[in-house]
Amino acid sequence: MAKIQMKTPIVEMDGDEMTRVLWQWIKEDLILPYVDLKTEYYDLGLPERDRTDDAVTVAAAEANKKYGVGVKCATITPNAQRVEEYKLKKMWKSPNGTIRRILDGTVFRAPILAKGITPYIPGWKKPIVLARHAYGDVYSGVETRAEAGDKAYLLVEGANGEVKQKLLVQDFSKGGGIVQSVHNLDASIASFARSCFNYALDVKMPLWFATKDTISKTYDHRFKDIFAEIFEKEYKEKFAAAGIEYMYTLIDDAVARVVRSEGGILWACKNYDGDVMSDMVATAYGSLGMMTSVLVSPEGNYEFEAAHGTVTRHYYKHLKGEETSTNSVATIFAWTGALAKRGELDGIPALTAFAKKLERATVETIEAGEMTGDLVSLFKAEGVTPKKLNSRGFLQAVASRLE
Repeated sequence: MAKIQMKTPIVEMDGDEMTRVLWQWIKEDLILPYVDLKTEYYDLGLPERDRTDDAVTVAAAEANKKYGVGVKCATITPNAQRVEEYKLKKMWKSPNGTIRRILDGTVFRAPILAKGITPYIPGWKKPIVLARHAYGDVYSGVETRAEAGDKAYLLVEGANGEVKQKLLVQDFSKGGGIVQSVHNLDASIASFARSCFNYALDVKMPLWFATKDTISKTYDHRFKDIFAEIFEKEYKEKFAAAGIEYMYTLIDDAVARVVRSEGGILWACKNYDGDVMSDMVATAYGSLGMMTSVLVSPEGNYEFEAAHGTVTRHYYKHLKGEETSTNSVATIFAWTGALAKRGELDGIPALTAFAKKLERATVETIEAGEMTGDLVSLFKAEGVTPKKLNSRGFLQAVASRLE
Protein backbone atom coordinates (compact mmCIF):
# COMPACT_ATOMS: atom_id res chain seq x y z
CA MET A 1 0.00 0.00 0.00
CA ALA A 2 1.47 3.34 -1.08
CA LYS A 3 2.25 5.81 1.66
CA ILE A 4 0.26 9.05 1.91
CA GLN A 5 2.29 11.88 0.37
CA MET A 6 2.67 15.28 2.02
CA LYS A 7 3.23 18.66 0.34
CA THR A 8 4.31 20.95 3.17
CA PRO A 9 6.40 20.01 6.21
CA ILE A 10 5.09 19.96 9.75
CA VAL A 11 7.41 21.70 12.22
CA GLU A 12 8.54 18.90 14.54
CA MET A 13 9.72 19.95 18.00
CA ASP A 14 11.31 17.10 19.92
CA GLY A 15 11.37 17.13 23.72
CA ASP A 16 12.66 15.56 26.90
CA GLU A 17 12.78 12.39 28.97
CA MET A 18 10.12 9.66 28.62
CA THR A 19 7.99 11.64 26.20
CA ARG A 20 11.03 11.93 23.91
CA VAL A 21 11.25 8.13 23.90
CA LEU A 22 7.53 7.78 23.15
CA TRP A 23 7.86 10.42 20.41
CA GLN A 24 10.17 8.20 18.35
CA TRP A 25 8.12 5.05 18.98
CA ILE A 26 4.90 6.79 17.88
CA LYS A 27 6.50 7.76 14.60
CA GLU A 28 7.97 4.29 14.04
CA ASP A 29 4.87 2.27 14.98
CA LEU A 30 1.94 4.46 13.99
CA ILE A 31 2.89 7.09 11.41
CA LEU A 32 5.86 6.15 9.22
CA PRO A 33 4.31 2.86 7.97
CA TYR A 34 1.47 4.88 6.42
CA VAL A 35 2.71 8.43 5.79
CA ASP A 36 5.71 9.71 3.84
CA LEU A 37 6.30 12.09 6.73
CA LYS A 38 7.77 15.51 5.93
CA THR A 39 8.92 17.55 8.92
CA GLU A 40 11.29 20.38 9.69
CA TYR A 41 12.99 19.09 12.83
CA TYR A 42 14.00 21.11 15.91
CA ASP A 43 15.47 19.53 19.01
CA LEU A 44 13.90 21.29 22.00
CA GLY A 45 15.45 18.86 24.46
CA LEU A 46 16.99 20.71 27.40
CA PRO A 47 20.65 19.99 26.45
CA GLU A 48 20.14 21.52 22.99
CA ARG A 49 18.29 24.53 24.37
CA ASP A 50 21.19 25.11 26.74
CA ARG A 51 23.80 24.64 23.99
CA THR A 52 22.07 27.19 21.71
CA ASP A 53 21.22 29.65 24.51
CA ASP A 54 17.56 28.80 23.76
CA ALA A 55 17.86 30.09 20.19
CA VAL A 56 16.51 26.74 18.95
CA THR A 57 13.17 27.45 20.66
CA VAL A 58 12.84 30.80 18.91
CA ALA A 59 13.79 29.22 15.58
CA ALA A 60 11.15 26.51 16.03
CA ALA A 61 8.46 29.10 16.78
CA GLU A 62 9.43 31.17 13.74
CA ALA A 63 9.30 28.02 11.59
CA ASN A 64 5.81 27.32 12.97
CA LYS A 65 4.78 30.77 11.74
CA LYS A 66 6.31 30.02 8.33
CA TYR A 67 4.71 26.61 7.74
CA GLY A 68 1.50 27.07 9.75
CA VAL A 69 1.46 23.72 11.55
CA GLY A 70 3.74 22.41 14.29
CA VAL A 71 3.75 19.47 16.71
CA LYS A 72 5.62 19.64 20.00
CA CYS A 73 6.80 17.00 22.45
CA ALA A 74 6.69 17.73 26.19
CA THR A 75 9.75 19.63 27.45
CA ILE A 76 11.40 20.42 30.77
CA THR A 77 11.08 23.91 32.21
CA PRO A 78 14.13 23.91 34.50
CA ASN A 79 14.06 24.79 38.18
CA ALA A 80 17.12 25.08 40.43
CA GLN A 81 17.36 21.29 40.79
CA ARG A 82 17.28 20.81 37.02
CA VAL A 83 19.99 23.44 36.52
CA GLU A 84 22.27 21.36 38.71
CA GLU A 85 21.17 18.03 37.22
CA TYR A 86 21.79 19.12 33.62
CA LYS A 87 24.69 21.52 34.40
CA LEU A 88 22.86 24.35 32.66
CA LYS A 89 24.21 27.82 31.94
CA LYS A 90 21.09 29.36 33.47
CA MET A 91 17.49 28.61 34.44
CA TRP A 92 15.95 28.85 30.98
CA LYS A 93 12.34 29.99 30.65
CA SER A 94 9.48 27.73 29.61
CA PRO A 95 9.79 26.85 25.91
CA ASN A 96 5.99 26.74 25.76
CA GLY A 97 5.89 30.31 27.07
CA THR A 98 8.42 31.42 24.44
CA ILE A 99 6.48 29.78 21.60
CA ARG A 100 3.17 31.20 22.85
CA ARG A 101 4.68 34.68 23.08
CA ILE A 102 5.96 34.52 19.49
CA LEU A 103 2.77 33.05 18.03
CA ASP A 104 0.49 35.15 20.31
CA GLY A 105 -2.28 32.60 20.25
CA THR A 106 -4.83 30.91 22.45
CA VAL A 107 -4.40 27.38 23.83
CA PHE A 108 -7.49 25.18 23.57
CA ARG A 109 -7.46 22.00 25.67
CA ALA A 110 -10.13 19.32 25.52
CA PRO A 111 -10.44 15.89 27.17
CA ILE A 112 -10.14 12.72 25.11
CA LEU A 113 -13.19 10.69 26.07
CA ALA A 114 -13.26 6.89 26.07
CA LYS A 115 -16.07 4.60 27.24
CA GLY A 116 -15.09 3.00 30.51
CA ILE A 117 -12.99 5.92 31.77
CA THR A 118 -15.37 7.61 34.22
CA PRO A 119 -14.56 11.16 35.34
CA TYR A 120 -13.82 11.70 39.03
CA ILE A 121 -16.70 14.20 38.91
CA PRO A 122 -19.54 11.88 37.83
CA GLY A 123 -21.81 14.77 36.80
CA TRP A 124 -19.50 15.61 33.89
CA LYS A 125 -21.22 14.00 30.92
CA LYS A 126 -19.82 16.25 28.16
CA PRO A 127 -16.36 17.67 27.40
CA ILE A 128 -15.14 20.83 29.11
CA VAL A 129 -12.86 22.70 26.72
CA LEU A 130 -10.43 25.07 28.38
CA ALA A 131 -9.21 28.15 26.47
CA ARG A 132 -6.00 29.54 27.91
CA HIS A 133 -4.63 32.95 26.99
CA ALA A 134 -1.12 32.25 25.77
CA TYR A 135 0.59 35.58 26.40
CA GLY A 136 1.90 37.53 29.36
CA ASP A 137 1.22 37.23 33.10
CA VAL A 138 3.92 35.44 35.13
CA TYR A 139 5.24 33.69 31.99
CA SER A 140 6.75 36.98 30.80
CA GLY A 141 7.11 38.43 34.29
CA VAL A 142 10.06 40.28 35.75
CA GLU A 143 10.97 39.35 39.29
CA THR A 144 13.72 39.88 41.82
CA ARG A 145 14.56 39.71 45.51
CA ALA A 146 14.60 42.78 47.71
CA GLU A 147 16.79 43.28 50.78
CA ALA A 148 15.75 44.84 54.07
CA GLY A 149 15.54 48.59 53.63
CA ASP A 150 14.77 48.46 49.90
CA LYS A 151 11.72 50.03 48.31
CA ALA A 152 10.11 48.62 45.18
CA TYR A 153 8.20 50.81 42.72
CA LEU A 154 6.14 50.29 39.60
CA LEU A 155 7.48 52.93 37.21
CA VAL A 156 5.88 53.95 33.91
CA GLU A 157 7.78 56.26 31.53
CA GLY A 158 6.33 58.13 28.58
CA ALA A 159 7.74 57.93 25.06
CA ASN A 160 10.05 60.87 25.74
CA GLY A 161 11.30 59.42 29.01
CA GLU A 162 9.22 61.45 31.46
CA VAL A 163 7.94 59.59 34.51
CA LYS A 164 4.17 59.24 34.10
CA GLN A 165 3.52 57.04 37.13
CA LYS A 166 5.57 55.93 40.11
CA LEU A 167 3.64 53.61 42.41
CA LEU A 168 5.07 52.16 45.61
CA VAL A 169 4.78 48.37 45.50
CA GLN A 170 6.30 47.66 48.90
CA ASP A 171 8.54 49.23 51.52
CA PHE A 172 10.84 46.44 52.69
CA SER A 173 12.03 48.38 55.74
CA LYS A 174 10.97 45.57 58.09
CA GLY A 175 12.75 42.82 56.17
CA GLY A 176 13.65 41.50 52.75
CA GLY A 177 11.29 39.77 50.36
CA ILE A 178 10.44 39.27 46.73
CA VAL A 179 8.80 41.41 44.06
CA GLN A 180 7.34 40.64 40.65
CA SER A 181 5.75 42.57 37.80
CA VAL A 182 3.52 41.21 35.04
CA HIS A 183 2.03 42.79 31.96
CA ASN A 184 -0.34 42.19 29.07
CA LEU A 185 -1.25 43.89 25.81
CA ASP A 186 -4.64 45.14 24.67
CA ALA A 187 -4.04 43.64 21.22
CA SER A 188 -3.23 40.21 22.66
CA ILE A 189 -6.28 40.26 24.92
CA ALA A 190 -8.44 41.22 21.93
CA SER A 191 -6.98 38.35 19.88
CA PHE A 192 -7.69 36.01 22.79
CA ALA A 193 -11.29 37.21 22.98
CA ARG A 194 -11.94 36.77 19.26
CA SER A 195 -10.31 33.32 19.26
CA CYS A 196 -12.61 32.24 22.09
CA PHE A 197 -15.76 33.69 20.50
CA ASN A 198 -14.94 32.09 17.14
CA TYR A 199 -14.15 28.71 18.71
CA ALA A 200 -17.40 28.79 20.69
CA LEU A 201 -19.33 29.41 17.47
CA ASP A 202 -17.44 26.62 15.67
CA VAL A 203 -18.17 23.99 18.34
CA LYS A 204 -21.58 25.44 19.37
CA MET A 205 -20.58 25.66 23.04
CA PRO A 206 -21.50 28.35 25.58
CA LEU A 207 -18.48 30.46 26.55
CA TRP A 208 -17.64 31.35 30.15
CA PHE A 209 -14.86 33.83 30.89
CA ALA A 210 -13.58 34.47 34.40
CA THR A 211 -10.99 36.68 36.11
CA LYS A 212 -10.70 38.35 39.54
CA ASP A 213 -11.61 41.92 38.60
CA THR A 214 -12.97 42.70 42.08
CA ILE A 215 -9.39 42.49 43.39
CA SER A 216 -7.37 43.36 40.29
CA LYS A 217 -9.36 46.47 39.40
CA THR A 218 -7.09 47.56 36.53
CA TYR A 219 -5.30 44.46 35.19
CA ASP A 220 -8.08 41.86 35.34
CA HIS A 221 -10.78 44.46 34.73
CA ARG A 222 -9.14 45.32 31.41
CA PHE A 223 -9.65 41.70 30.29
CA LYS A 224 -13.31 41.89 31.32
CA ASP A 225 -13.87 45.17 29.47
CA ILE A 226 -12.20 44.10 26.22
CA PHE A 227 -14.18 40.84 26.11
CA ALA A 228 -17.42 42.74 26.75
CA GLU A 229 -16.73 45.39 24.10
CA ILE A 230 -15.85 42.86 21.39
CA PHE A 231 -18.81 40.64 22.24
CA GLU A 232 -21.31 43.50 22.07
CA LYS A 233 -19.95 44.87 18.77
CA GLU A 234 -19.06 41.70 16.88
CA TYR A 235 -20.56 38.54 18.37
CA LYS A 236 -23.78 39.18 20.29
CA GLU A 237 -26.06 38.55 17.32
CA LYS A 238 -24.00 35.57 16.12
CA PHE A 239 -24.25 33.93 19.54
CA ALA A 240 -27.99 34.51 19.66
CA ALA A 241 -28.41 32.98 16.20
CA ALA A 242 -26.34 29.96 17.28
CA GLY A 243 -28.37 29.55 20.47
CA ILE A 244 -25.36 29.82 22.79
CA GLU A 245 -24.49 32.28 25.56
CA TYR A 246 -21.49 34.29 26.67
CA MET A 247 -21.12 34.76 30.42
CA TYR A 248 -18.55 36.63 32.49
CA THR A 249 -18.07 35.75 36.15
CA LEU A 250 -15.39 35.71 38.84
CA ILE A 251 -12.84 32.90 38.68
CA ASP A 252 -13.90 31.40 42.03
CA ASP A 253 -17.54 31.41 40.94
CA ALA A 254 -16.55 29.82 37.63
CA VAL A 255 -14.77 26.97 39.44
CA ALA A 256 -17.88 26.27 41.53
CA ARG A 257 -20.14 26.40 38.46
CA VAL A 258 -17.87 24.10 36.43
CA VAL A 259 -17.77 21.48 39.20
CA ARG A 260 -21.58 21.49 39.42
CA SER A 261 -22.09 21.46 35.63
CA GLU A 262 -22.53 18.49 33.30
CA GLY A 263 -19.81 19.84 31.00
CA GLY A 264 -20.35 21.04 27.47
CA ILE A 265 -18.67 24.38 28.24
CA LEU A 266 -15.86 26.42 26.71
CA TRP A 267 -14.10 27.93 29.74
CA ALA A 268 -11.77 30.86 28.95
CA CYS A 269 -9.03 31.66 31.45
CA LYS A 270 -6.08 34.00 31.73
CA ASN A 271 -2.65 32.45 31.23
CA TYR A 272 -1.85 31.29 34.78
CA ASP A 273 -5.46 30.36 35.59
CA GLY A 274 -5.60 28.30 32.41
CA ASP A 275 -2.34 26.55 33.24
CA VAL A 276 -3.69 25.38 36.60
CA MET A 277 -7.31 24.73 35.66
CA SER A 278 -6.47 22.72 32.53
CA ASP A 279 -4.53 20.22 34.65
CA MET A 280 -7.40 20.07 37.13
CA VAL A 281 -9.94 19.43 34.37
CA ALA A 282 -7.72 16.84 32.64
CA THR A 283 -7.11 14.92 35.87
CA ALA A 284 -10.79 15.05 36.83
CA TYR A 285 -11.67 13.48 33.49
CA GLY A 286 -9.28 10.64 34.29
CA SER A 287 -5.70 11.43 33.31
CA LEU A 288 -3.38 14.21 32.18
CA GLY A 289 -2.46 11.80 29.42
CA MET A 290 -6.00 12.09 28.01
CA MET A 291 -6.18 15.73 26.95
CA THR A 292 -5.56 17.44 23.62
CA SER A 293 -3.84 20.82 23.42
CA VAL A 294 -3.56 23.17 20.45
CA LEU A 295 -2.20 26.70 20.25
CA VAL A 296 -4.06 28.76 17.62
CA SER A 297 -2.65 32.13 16.57
CA PRO A 298 -4.68 35.02 15.11
CA GLU A 299 -2.89 34.47 11.78
CA GLY A 300 -4.12 30.88 11.61
CA ASN A 301 -0.98 29.07 12.77
CA TYR A 302 -1.40 25.87 14.80
CA GLU A 303 0.90 24.17 17.30
CA PHE A 304 -0.25 20.82 18.71
CA GLU A 305 1.21 19.32 21.89
CA ALA A 306 0.50 17.00 24.78
CA ALA A 307 -0.91 18.74 27.84
CA HIS A 308 1.33 16.96 30.34
CA GLY A 309 4.97 16.84 31.42
CA THR A 310 7.95 14.68 30.49
CA VAL A 311 7.20 11.78 32.89
CA THR A 312 10.56 11.95 34.65
CA ARG A 313 10.04 8.98 36.98
CA HIS A 314 9.29 6.62 34.10
CA TYR A 315 12.28 7.93 32.14
CA TYR A 316 14.76 6.99 34.85
CA LYS A 317 13.17 3.54 35.08
CA HIS A 318 13.53 3.26 31.31
CA LEU A 319 17.23 4.20 31.51
CA LYS A 320 17.75 1.37 34.01
CA GLY A 321 16.15 -1.08 31.59
CA GLU A 322 13.02 -1.42 33.72
CA GLU A 323 9.59 -1.76 32.17
CA THR A 324 7.35 1.31 32.09
CA SER A 325 3.67 1.79 31.33
CA THR A 326 3.49 5.40 30.16
CA ASN A 327 0.30 6.90 28.74
CA SER A 328 1.04 8.11 25.20
CA VAL A 329 -2.51 9.04 24.17
CA ALA A 330 -2.08 12.84 24.38
CA THR A 331 1.16 12.66 22.42
CA ILE A 332 -0.51 10.50 19.76
CA PHE A 333 -3.30 13.06 19.52
CA ALA A 334 -0.75 15.88 19.18
CA TRP A 335 0.55 14.13 16.07
CA THR A 336 -2.93 13.36 14.72
CA GLY A 337 -4.03 16.95 15.28
CA ALA A 338 -1.05 18.24 13.31
CA LEU A 339 -1.45 15.69 10.52
CA ALA A 340 -5.19 16.39 10.21
CA LYS A 341 -4.65 20.15 10.07
CA ARG A 342 -1.82 19.77 7.52
CA GLY A 343 -4.09 17.63 5.39
CA GLU A 344 -6.90 20.17 5.70
CA LEU A 345 -4.71 23.15 4.79
CA ASP A 346 -2.95 21.38 1.91
CA GLY A 347 -6.02 19.71 0.45
CA ILE A 348 -4.92 16.14 1.24
CA PRO A 349 -8.10 14.43 2.51
CA ALA A 350 -6.30 11.07 2.82
CA LEU A 351 -3.93 12.57 5.40
CA THR A 352 -6.78 14.01 7.45
CA ALA A 353 -8.72 10.74 7.22
CA PHE A 354 -5.65 8.77 8.37
CA ALA A 355 -5.28 11.03 11.42
CA LYS A 356 -8.91 10.46 12.38
CA LYS A 357 -8.54 6.69 11.93
CA LEU A 358 -5.50 6.70 14.21
CA GLU A 359 -7.48 8.60 16.85
CA ARG A 360 -10.32 6.09 16.64
CA ALA A 361 -7.90 3.16 16.84
CA THR A 362 -6.33 4.67 19.97
CA VAL A 363 -9.66 5.19 21.75
CA GLU A 364 -11.01 1.80 20.65
CA THR A 365 -7.90 0.09 22.03
CA ILE A 366 -8.68 1.54 25.47
CA GLU A 367 -12.39 0.73 25.19
CA ALA A 368 -11.46 -2.88 24.37
CA GLY A 369 -9.60 -3.08 27.69
CA GLU A 370 -5.98 -2.57 26.54
CA MET A 371 -4.35 0.42 28.23
CA THR A 372 -1.45 1.80 30.24
CA GLY A 373 -1.27 1.44 34.01
CA ASP A 374 -2.59 4.91 34.89
CA LEU A 375 -5.95 4.06 33.31
CA VAL A 376 -6.47 0.54 34.69
CA SER A 377 -7.81 1.69 38.07
CA LEU A 378 -10.17 4.15 36.34
CA PHE A 379 -11.58 1.74 33.77
CA LYS A 380 -14.99 0.21 34.45
CA ALA A 381 -16.92 -1.41 31.62
CA GLU A 382 -19.30 -4.34 31.93
CA GLY A 383 -17.83 -7.51 30.50
CA VAL A 384 -14.38 -6.00 29.89
CA THR A 385 -11.39 -6.74 32.13
CA PRO A 386 -8.69 -4.09 31.75
CA LYS A 387 -5.24 -5.31 30.76
CA LYS A 388 -2.14 -3.29 31.64
CA LEU A 389 0.29 -2.93 28.74
CA ASN A 390 3.80 -1.53 28.83
CA SER A 391 4.64 1.69 26.99
CA ARG A 392 5.60 0.12 23.66
CA GLY A 393 3.00 -2.62 24.02
CA PHE A 394 0.17 -0.09 24.06
CA LEU A 395 1.46 1.52 20.85
CA GLN A 396 1.70 -1.90 19.24
CA ALA A 397 -1.88 -2.68 20.28
CA VAL A 398 -3.02 0.56 18.64
CA ALA A 399 -0.98 -0.33 15.54
CA SER A 400 -2.70 -3.73 15.30
CA ARG A 401 -6.12 -2.10 15.46
CA LEU A 402 -5.09 0.55 12.91
CA GLU A 403 -4.03 -2.15 10.43
